[in-house]
Amino acid sequence: MKRFLRALALALAVALPGAALAQAFPAKPVRLVVPFPPGGATDIIARLLGQKLQEIWGQTVLIEYKPGAGTVVGTDFVAKSPPDGYTMGVVITAHVINPGFRADLPYDTVKDLSGVSMVNVQHIAVVATPGLEANTVPELIALAKRNPGKLTYATPGTGTAMHMAGELLKSQAGIDIVHVPYKGGAPAYPDVISGRVALQIDPMSASMPNIKAGKVKLLAITSPQRAPTAPEVPTVAETLPGFSVMSISGLVVPSATPREVVRKASADINRALAAGDLVDRMAQLGMEPSGTTPEQFDAFIRAEIEKWAKVVKASGAKLD
Repeated sequence: MKRFLRALALALAVALPGAALAQAFPAKPVRLVVPFPPGGATDIIARLLGQKLQEIWGQTVLIEYKPGAGTVVGTDFVAKSPPDGYTMGVVITAHVINPGFRADLPYDTVKDLSGVSMVNVQHIAVVATPGLEANTVPELIALAKRNPGKLTYATPGTGTAMHMAGELLKSQAGIDIVHVPYKGGAPAYPDVISGRVALQIDPMSASMPNIKAGKVKLLAITSPQRAPTAPEVPTVAETLPGFSVMSISGLVVPSATPREVVRKASADINRALAAGDLVDRMAQLGMEPSGTTPEQFDAFIRAEIEKWAKVVKASGAKLD
């Protein structure tokens, strides 16, 4: 009995400081590091979430911008920050793609960083120039097989989720279509609309104005299931089972951050994501809230790193 009581006392001595730390968190302002300049969709989501967390925490949430190197600059800053929960980094799909492209990352994506929660998902659209013979994914695959190496697809750049969606499509369908990277999605639309480029893979929210105007035609989305906001739009997975590419954002912290603090922050983030006005605003941006536990987000990160490393190797793609 004495041995049991000593063991219990030791366990409580270890657990109580962490529990107390989590209960008090946050006791000062929290930084959300955005790896892009101000003004983009990631910035908008960070600000919306930050406002909700301020209400929950009663503490200021500061948005700090550290753009550069395809999100690497901002993420490296977070990885090397004090592991106390007061510096969180916003990550996007590039977070799980970069390890496959960059052998020289200044941090280990899995060992140096821990997931707090996924924040949102955004559907990716495959659109085509209006005159393209194909109107569906099966027709597109058949057309590409009849014309190997002749069809082109535009994306916002090499190494993006949209680029990887195209390479995964090529791999799973056994087709040869040529990647045409642009500096952002917007500059590509004139070429797709005019027919100089056959296809474009871009976030659905960015594609919708041109789809609604009849300037491009929507073939499918790359999500594993149909979007609740557009249930009439088929998925690539309906033709190629298992196909899944979504643009995501989430929050990470240095891996040494106390787990009690990570779990407390994750629960509060999920509470913020359930707010009706935040859900409505995300819907307007073509996004859906997608909160997770830290463990679920870490598992997603590990699985996606492995998945995209194989795609990058098979494609032979290199960063510009």
